[in-house]
Amino acid sequence: MQVRIEDSWKKVLQPEFEKPYFKHLTNFVRNAYTTTTCYPKGSKIFSAFDFCKWDELKVVILGQDPYHGLNQAHGLCFSVSDGIPHPPSLINIFKEIETDLGNAYPKSGNLEHWAQQGVLLLNATLTVEAGQAGSHQKQGWETFTDAVIQNISSKRENVVFLLWGGFAKKKIKLIDTSKHHVLTSGHPSPLSANRGYWFGNKHFSQTNQILISLGKTEINW
Repeated sequence: MQVRIEDSWKKVLQPEFEKPYFKHLTNFVRNAYTTTTCYPKGSKIFSAFDFCKWDELKVVILGQDPYHGLNQAHGLCFSVSDGIPHPPSLINIFKEIETDLGNAYPKSGNLEHWAQQGVLLLNATLTVEAGQAGSHQKQGWETFTDAVIQNISSKRENVVFLLWGGFAKKKIKLIDTSKHHVLTSGHPSPLSANRGYWFGNKHFSQTNQILISLGKTEINW
């Protein structure tokens, strides 16, 4: 089965593409995109991998679902294309970066420049029906993205995993914490952030400190 995904990731993930669950998933996604409006655009489904090559991977940020509003999702978790208003969680991410690192709040919510520096912005589910949050869950995407995490855990070393919120924190069971670095906090959504579970986590400065200690280039957040 041919999947349009960046070559270095394709070599790692090819066994997944041959499994029955992925064939079911492919059929489901094709039918959904044919019969309903879905996000992101088909060409953007695997953008997280296209912008962050396997050999350049330093950091993994885990999201849950793509944004389900018009023109929001473009294949990178928490990110929106240039010119799109920033969703609440992204606003809180930028606010934390402001206080943590002193960076000015950015005009664009496009996080492609993070991905190009080695940050995998991975949603657990890579597609969604317009206006229907969670509509493509339990069709196989979670199996695939769990396999992505497991491959990173087993085949790489010293990757920094940022697990925000209860859903992401459950993924720690897929990560070998003896060879990787895991930072956890509440989710940046307003509900969690306003209860004090997000702001002040300093994950961005902590990540850079870890990367520097490993002799790697820090991320320009």
